[in-house]
Amino acid sequence: MSQITLYLDDATQALVERAAQANGLSKSRWVAEIIRKYAAHEWPQDCLALAGRFSDFPLREDSPPSQAADVPRVGF
Repeated sequence: MSQITLYLDDATQALVERAAQANGLSKSRWVAEIIRKYAAHEWPQDCLALAGRFSDFPLREDSPPSQAADVPRVGF
């Protein structure tokens, strides 16, 4: 198992410590789980399970492109 050194400011270190403790994990385990969660290159399984579930969801091919009217700009 490899090791990594992180340099954190005090506020970030406190966040890590509180989050790890709240989840009942060591700081190392908590950071590893966050990395796995956010560094994955694939959609989460619960998100993939939603594919095709919305029968009334308009697909790009099914609807003509719309040109919404532009709103007045606020001058500076």
